[in-house]
Amino acid sequence: MKAEILRFTGPDVESMDVYNPTVPFIDREKVYLAARVESHELETDSKVLFFNETAEGWARDPETPVLEMQDPCITRIAGEWVIGGVKYPVGDGSWRTDFYRGRDLLTLELFASGPLGMKDIRPVELHDKRVGVFTRPQGTKGGRGKIGFTIVNSLDDLATMDYDAPPLIPGQFGDDTWGGPNEVSLLRPGKIGVLGHTAWMENEGTPEVIKHYMPMAFVYDYNTMEATPIEVIARRADFPGGPAKRNPELVDVVISGGLQNLGDGHAVFYAGLSDMQVGRIIIKDPFAEWR
Repeated sequence: MKAEILRFTGPDVESMDVYNPTVPFIDREKVYLAARVESHELETDSKVLFFNETAEGWARDPETPVLEMQDPCITRIAGEWVIGGVKYPVGDGSWRTDFYRGRDLLTLELFASGPLGMKDIRPVELHDKRVGVFTRPQGTKGGRGKIGFTIVNSLDDLATMDYDAPPLIPGQFGDDTWGGPNEVSLLRPGKIGVLGHTAWMENEGTPEVIKHYMPMAFVYDYNTMEATPIEVIARRADFPGGPAKRNPELVDVVISGGLQNLGDGHAVFYAGLSDMQVGRIIIKDPFAEWR
């Protein structure tokens, strides 16, 4: 498979930007991918839609729900799909992470929300069936965005937990950089693979500002509370060229979507590109030795 840009079809996506996907997954014996869809000029009409893979590309499935949020993530916990995303705008121009759950895509219901101002909250079912939760505080505790982690007893706790309380994973980002988790997955006992992004700005405060977002990965040991060093796993130049929602600001933006393990030390990496497209590429699996 060469690096490629995915094509999305259907009346709901004509003249729309489709980006920041999940990894493909199977629901009711169909292969789906969720992605953020919005008009080119706005960010306030964003929706998460579900697409089936066809010979002509990824087609919107009209039976599946439309979720009023951005930047979806998906995982399986206690036999249910858990789908999260960023609700924006909320209140006075802020945002939060919303979570839906259901046995399949047709039974999804909103059940939990994170605090105002926090994106990139990612839950994962642990080996003992408890739930690990990665957080991303900003401000006094997290600066421009750092990653925290805690463990709760069950999925129900996502509705009541204190998302600002989990300790930060040390040594990952400096004062002028930030990052967050995009997809988290269980590896060998005690280990979690974290696929995310690391970012910084060039020419900050000027009309020529450029945001650099690079996909990264690390392994977190939730027993010892230690993480491997962050590894950048791809760059924008690895994908075919394409438009950016804002030029030059978003030209160098790659947002991790997910990994499909190929079992041979490699994985298919899905990503959002420059806030306009979805790309995929085969890369060295950053979690191969931990699976």
